[in-house]
Amino acid sequence: MIDIHHHLLFGLDDGSPDLETSVAMAKMAADDGITHITCTPHSNHRYQFDPAVNAERLAELQSRLDGRLTLGLGCDFHLSYDNIEDALHNPTKYTLNQKQYLLVEFADLMIPQSMTDTFYEMKIAGMQPIITHPERNLTIQRHPHRMLDWLREGCLVQVTASSLTGRFGRTAQSMAFSYFDKNWVHFIATDAHNLNSRPPIMNEAYKVIENKYGKETAERVCVTNPGAAFHGTAFPPQPEMLGLHDEAEPRPRKGILSRLFSSN
Repeated sequence: MIDIHHHLLFGLDDGSPDLETSVAMAKMAADDGITHITCTPHSNHRYQFDPAVNAERLAELQSRLDGRLTLGLGCDFHLSYDNIEDALHNPTKYTLNQKQYLLVEFADLMIPQSMTDTFYEMKIAGMQPIITHPERNLTIQRHPHRMLDWLREGCLVQVTASSLTGRFGRTAQSMAFSYFDKNWVHFIATDAHNLNSRPPIMNEAYKVIENKYGKETAERVCVTNPGAAFHGTAFPPQPEMLGLHDEAEPRPRKGILSRLFSSN
């Protein structure tokens, strides 16, 4: 299995606090059947994202793992104005392994109406947005229809493995399954932060998906699609997403980054 969202690098954010914890997390992931991990520290108002420091930490960690895992670099990219403006000028700074796929994270309490336009601008700049854990986002839980425009825009979706096993509550679990029912899920990832409350475990979710939707689906969202994102290759053909035309078509595009926070 390939994990594209993982806070494995030590001392950078609210993930691993030190090298020994990172080594233990990596070994737990390997024991669970994970072969590749993209290390994705936060970039937000609280945590500074420094590619040079990230690369140094990754090299130090990789040297301790005896080849058990293949590590890569990415970012848990917060959709703030400053971040977006920087990414549009530096398209590979935050992407997975400096290719085209970008993990994007919404704030819990407010998602601007102009976000669809922002995703369009990102795609024009060569980035492929992957919406992380929408099933856990409070705004999307209250307004699930917001997903429609973003999916129509071509965004991909990553669901947290532990959401499927109930760790994040019934609402997140129910939404995760509803996304699977409509073929809206493209990736499963751990979003691991530690060894206990947010562990680097995917196999339990893999089994849940396999039992409910079949082995082909489990392989697609845990191996094949994450492999494309990790290596930066063309995205494989996917099952048709259902329900995208149940509501009105997307509103006319504004395409102006400066209007990002013009309305709620």
